Amino acid sequence: MVRGRRVPVAIAHDYLTQRGGAERVVLALSREFPEAPIHTTLYDPDGTYPDFRDRTVVTGPLDRVAPFRADHRRALPFLAPVVGSTTVDADIVIASSSGWAHGFRTTGRTLVYCHNPARWLYQREEYLGDDASPLLEAGLKGLAPVLTRWDRRAASRASRYLANSTVVRDRVRAAYGIEAEVLPPPPGLQTEGDQVAHPELADLAGQPYWLVVSRLLPYKNVREAVEAFRGRSEHLVVVGAGPEKESLQRVLPVNVRLVSDLTDAQLRWAYDHARGLVAASREDFGLTPLEANAWGRPVVALRAGGYLDTVVEGVNGIFFDESTPVLISRAVDEAARRSWEAEVLTRHVESFGETAFRRRIREIVTELRQQAP
Repeated sequence: MVRGRRVPVAIAHDYLTQRGGAERVVLALSREFPEAPIHTTLYDPDGTYPDFRDRTVVTGPLDRVAPFRADHRRALPFLAPVVGSTTVDADIVIASSSGWAHGFRTTGRTLVYCHNPARWLYQREEYLGDDASPLLEAGLKGLAPVLTRWDRRAASRASRYLANSTVVRDRVRAAYGIEAEVLPPPPGLQTEGDQVAHPELADLAGQPYWLVVSRLLPYKNVREAVEAFRGRSEHLVVVGAGPEKESLQRVLPVNVRLVSDLTDAQLRWAYDHARGLVAASREDFGLTPLEANAWGRPVVALRAGGYLDTVVEGVNGIFFDESTPVLISRAVDEAARRSWEAEVLTRHVESFGETAFRRRIREIVTELRQQAP
């Protein structure tokens, strides 16, 4: 199945059903190539950033199944055949991929921007978490050999691979034997712009709280951050949505609040009024620390993954070695005792900018278009 008419550049993304760093990367790509259609498997206009309403978003048959849009993991058995049978008619397809978008076929060339190789194949236990249903776990285990072959064939068709961090570069090498250039994604949330308090947070304006900004998935370790604040005097605000939302809401301590689907203006307010950020997940790239630093706020982060690229201990944050409530709580105490200079924190962010990101993407697209198909 060939999608659409031939265009110079098209963008592909796994699914547009969430508000996360990967979706902000797609928006940055779309700002550089505003005429490029965005191809994806699932699209929930209310679940992702409203900016996509102003773009041409092209979906396939899976998007007609509402439960898949509510939780993309339900569509997992069907994604490979649907993506693999779809051809995007473009000179260049920029695939923003965490496991699926690199599998779209194209009549031209493919530039893959890899957020992480398929987590359900190469980091399955972390992806599923401790509360995964036995049926999902067994199904994924059974599908793994077929999906792994599909995934590696798809990767081998790419004309160029980019990785969002050194950690992901190493994972790409291990999974595919491909050497990827590291190009960090830009912070997507700009400090300039309106600020509006979320109705459930307005009363916290005078009492700085700690902040978690994360999708609510098992490997994000939000539950551990919540438990770290149980019994503490400070408040914790969790901003996020995802499959774990209902179970988290049932166990929230009185000093922890969970809010979802914030506008950019509300998220700016949340960062600006926070004391600091708690980042407990094993991220492929540490984006939220840069967002917090842009507001002059320090970070308490897990010493692992993409945070090693964006957090410098003692400069813009404090590390803890494992995502346990005890260690997170101790790191929060240490960060609270220190004096942080907002100017130092904001200067740290300047090396990660959208201008440089878009310039490098444009350079590579130009190189690929000059090559024979």
